[in-house]
Amino acid sequence: MFTAKRILITGGNGFLGRSIINNLREKGCEHIFAPRKAEYDLRNNEQVIQLYQDINPQIIIHAAATVGGIGANLEHPGDFFYDNLIMGIQMMEQARQHKVEKFVAVGTVCAYPKFAPVPFKEDDLWNGYPEETNAPYGLAKKMLLVQAQAYRQQFAFNGIFLLPVNLYGPYDNFDPRSSHVIPALIKKCIDARKENLPEITVWGDGSPTREFLYVDDAARGIVMATELYNKSDAVNLGSSYEISIRELAVTIAEFCGFKGKITFDTTKPNGQPRRKLDVSKAEQEFGFKSSTSFSEGLKETIEWYLYSLEK
Repeated sequence: MFTAKRILITGGNGFLGRSIINNLREKGCEHIFAPRKAEYDLRNNEQVIQLYQDINPQIIIHAAATVGGIGANLEHPGDFFYDNLIMGIQMMEQARQHKVEKFVAVGTVCAYPKFAPVPFKEDDLWNGYPEETNAPYGLAKKMLLVQAQAYRQQFAFNGIFLLPVNLYGPYDNFDPRSSHVIPALIKKCIDARKENLPEITVWGDGSPTREFLYVDDAARGIVMATELYNKSDAVNLGSSYEISIRELAVTIAEFCGFKGKITFDTTKPNGQPRRKLDVSKAEQEFGFKSSTSFSEGLKETIEWYLYSLEK
């Protein structure tokens, strides 16, 4: 019955949304809707209501978000908080009113406390304040977990909340003003190689660690949860592969063919000290486990970016 449902993907034309739609199509889903922001601005409640009236979805995967790296979070904390909170609140409330069968809220690893024990377990989600540079974004997303749990308790509304770790892959955002660390480093290395620059600069001292999940793996996990998971507890989606920013920069430079110096700007913030998820619940609850190795995914991302530059 899952494949016959009318499925709405918010953010369906974005980085993650593309992969979710591809995965749904591979499963045989035919009634998939991915309207663009120009058609329906999810920050506008009247347009959200119109969206539900026009599409009449049975399942919603809410992947739309205002996102960016540390610099973008520091520059636009109010936008990141308001946009993500208001979009999620309005989308879920209208889903309740329109008796949608299931609402899948895609959260973020940024919701975790700054000093949560590593690996992050879902039970640690409320044991402290998030890392300051992206706290407004992380907290806005975390409120969707509260909303989903409250609606399940009062209205028997089937909302679930997923916590993907940092994503990467083809179609990522390579704009240096707002990109995350992997596309930012790839662009820096490719640009430096082409322009014969002697060095690139990386924010922070290189010591923080991150876990990365290939976007197609994340999409597969989200679709599996959409089909199989129906509980109120949050669930992590990750790869269990942890790497320091310093090692990441060296690896990307090698894969991109950049042989110059890598300088770390210690006047810039590091962000969260460590990020690594406990991913056991996803495997236990709906059988998800990542399958793309980091080196394989990184090479695919670099190849796609180089191809996009030639188009």
